[in-house]
Amino acid sequence: MINVYSYVLDTLADWELGYVTAELNSGQYFKKQSDNVSVKTVGATKDSIVTKGGITVIPEITVDEIISEPSTVLLLPGADIWDDPKHTPIIDKATELLECGATVAAICSATTALADAGVFDKRIHTSNSLEYLKMICPNYKGELYYRDVKAVADGNLITASSAGGLLFARNILAKLGVFSEDTLEAWYNYFNTGDSKYFYSLMQTLEK
Repeated sequence: MINVYSYVLDTLADWELGYVTAELNSGQYFKKQSDNVSVKTVGATKDSIVTKGGITVIPEITVDEIISEPSTVLLLPGADIWDDPKHTPIIDKATELLECGATVAAICSATTALADAGVFDKRIHTSNSLEYLKMICPNYKGELYYRDVKAVADGNLITASSAGGLLFARNILAKLGVFSEDTLEAWYNYFNTGDSKYFYSLMQTLEK
């Protein structure tokens, strides 16, 4: 079982995790005999939050209920309030998860919280821009490891800019191995280009 935890907080950028949570939750394109995946929302508390798109979400669990094991995946979305101390526990948990071999994936402003905690000091990463991290994060010391790309993976750490949601999802799906290589390639090409030939290719990979 792969336990995927999607952290939710007020002003969450709905679209940034849309591709990856939809695929992991539905399993519609999973390869045969793929590991089962459980997707749960986790919050600082179980109080409801409101996303940037105005959707109310009630977290299923709190941070202390996250299972820390190598198969765990933690998704950290962009939001406007990552500097609120109430979110410190999830960043501490992210550090713990990385150390035990679990996967942590952060996009947009969630990267600032990791940067400020020193997670990026010796790990390849990206964000909205290098200047953005240096401006927002006074403790950031990872400039040598910054990559100016939409999304990047360094072992069990996956990061992305606000424009990198699709590639971010691809990197996570590739890390988990729940799609076949052919399915993942066709899936990414279809959503990246909109060319229908890739949709048909995607369907054909599922018939094998």
